[in-house]
Parts: sequence; structure tokens; C-alpha cells
Amino acid sequence: MTAEPPHTGPKPGSPLGVAAIGYAFMGKAHSNAWRNVAAFFDVPAVEQKVLVGRHAQEVAEAATRYGWAESATDWREVIARDDIHIVDICAPGWLHAEIAIAALEAGKHVLVEKPLANTLAESEHMVEAARAARDRGIQSMVGFNYRRVPALAYARQLIADGRLGTVREIRASYLQDWLADDSAPMTWRLRKETAGSGALGDIASHAIDQVQYLTGTTVTEVSGRLHTFVGRRPGPDGLEDVTVDDAAWATLSLATGAVASIEVSRVATGRKNSLRIEVYGSAGALAFDLERLGELEFLDATAPAEEQGFRRIVVTEPGHPSMDAWWPQGHMIGWEHTFTHQVRDFLVGIRDGEQPAPSFEEGLQVQRVLAAIEESAAAKSTAIQL
Repeated sequence: MTAEPPHTGPKPGSPLGVAAIGYAFMGKAHSNAWRNVAAFFDVPAVEQKVLVGRHAQEVAEAATRYGWAESATDWREVIARDDIHIVDICAPGWLHAEIAIAALEAGKHVLVEKPLANTLAESEHMVEAARAARDRGIQSMVGFNYRRVPALAYARQLIADGRLGTVREIRASYLQDWLADDSAPMTWRLRKETAGSGALGDIASHAIDQVQYLTGTTVTEVSGRLHTFVGRRPGPDGLEDVTVDDAAWATLSLATGAVASIEVSRVATGRKNSLRIEVYGSAGALAFDLERLGELEFLDATAPAEEQGFRRIVVTEPGHPSMDAWWPQGHMIGWEHTFTHQVRDFLVGIRDGEQPAPSFEEGLQVQRVLAAIEESAAAKSTAIQL
């Protein structure tokens, strides 16, 4: 038998060395978090060691802009280095499993962007590797950053405290329009072999995670539908077939008896990044929209009927989740801060030797729901049990 590699952490008092793999959209967002987290939160010291990407010149330029000490093009060489203790995976989903498993086996803590992987099988292998690594003190986490929106974290508190009574219905829609134009070009996100799925894995994963996160329960049954509105898009060599969905719909049954409806689209004209969540309970209700990220609507149904109505809570008070680290009350934070909160929670988990949330197991649960929606859609919306 091959002995497991030892966990080689930094010398006492030395910073944790971080390598990020991927330098585009998510790489930029994560880099900003690594650069700023220690300025606002009490976390272990980190050092932005290496930014990794396929194209040497482009990743070198990005590394300089984003505050990394150096750049590289071979992630395998990087994770073998003794001065790398954390691997942050911002690469496309088809690379997640291979990189994450290799990094965990090499004794590195791993943060990986959602969804966990492109397939259920890959996700299951990642969970196995994470469990084995956890036994050796190696932590892992999947990056559902919207859990770190203070308004949504506060909504979860209100639900857990019973302010809504028994939760009965949840409506979650995530609508974007960056593919509404038929002439929008092909990208890796529109090919099944690289993206796994379209709007389903890309943004329904967020909506599904929020349904389970806010309610503290899991999905038990799924009925779904997928649709592709624009079947061909211009690529470098002419029109190419789009092999993933543009939009998805699902009805979810939860273990508590509550029912959730999901609608996601990347062709919803006029909707830029609208994650809308509504939760209805026997004693109250909540509503949130990511396009007004610092606000939460709350209705207390136990008040006299004459006084009832949704009221706007501006989530900027020091007592709101994560807000005590930022600005005076009334001063908004933004989308990018969710990644800083995410890195904070990851580093605290490493420091304390505790599993940070969401775990790979939680990422796998979302993946099971996504797979069930695909299965249901292929069977004309037949209900699928999880």
C-alpha cells in the first residue's frame, strides 16, 4: 500500500500559501477576497503565492493585477510545492474533480467553485477524497457564495428562530439575460462536455442551495423541465450547436413537507442578475432580490391585520451577519464582499480544525437535485425521488 502523504502545513507563524487555479471571472473575484480578507477579519495569515492558467502571458498579467507573487501554467507542479497549503479552484467544472482530488491527496486544503463538478459520479469521488483528507486534518469547501450575502444569512436566522412559523412554500428564480441575443457567441458554458449543463448547473445550483440552506432541510422529490431557446450560436468556425439548456424549471418537495418552485434562465431579457427568493410560512414571509442585495423584505403575520405588510430591512447593522467588520450602519456592501466572507469562513475552519460549510457533501446533495431535474426533464417531467 502507498502511504498517505503527510500534511505539510506552514511553519509556526508563517502564512498559509495559496494557489488559485483560474484567472477569469471567478479567479478575479476570488483574488479580490484573498487580497482583502485579513484587512477586515481575524483570520490566519495568507500569502497569494501563485495564480495558475493555461495561457502564460495572460495569466502572468492577471497575477500582477490581482496581487499574486507569481504565475504558472501547470497546476500539477503547483500543488506539489511545499509552500502551497491552500488550492482555490476557479477553473471550469469539467476540471474540478481532477484538480480537487489531486490537491486533497497532496495534503492541501481545497476551496472549489460551485457546482461541485459536472457529473454526479465526479462529485461522489470528490466527497470520498474530502472525507479521507478530513481524517488527516485537511479541510475542503464548495463555494456557494450567496450563503454569505448578509441579508440571506439573516433570513436564515429569522426562519431558524421561528419568525415565519412553519415554512410552506418557497419560490426561487434566478434570471439573467446575457444570452438573450441570438447572436451572442459560443463559449465553453454552452457545450455539455465542458459545462455539464447550462442554466441548470450554472445558476439553478445557487437557487437549489438557497432553498436547502434557508430552510435547513433537503429536497426529497423533483419534477423538472429544461429548454434551449437558441439552438445554434456563432463560433470561431461558423455556427455551432448549443448542447445545454438556456432555461430550467422545477418543482421540489422538501423533507419538511414544504414545496419549492425553481425557475432559472440566461435568456430572460432585461434581468441582469436577479436571484429572487420568497419564503412563505404560517406566521410570516420573506422576500429577497440579489439586484437589491442589501435589503430584505419581512412580513410578521402575527401582528394585527391592520398593521401587516412587507417591510424593508436595510441589512447594514453591526448585528447583521458579517456586517460588524465593514462600514458604519447604513453603508452598503456589494456582491464582491460575499467572496471575502467565504474565504473568512474557510480560513476559520482551517484554523479551528472544523469542517467549513458548505461541505463537499452539501455540494453533492445539490448535484443530486440537479441530476434528478435532468432525469425528470428527459422523462417528460416525471417525478423523481431522491
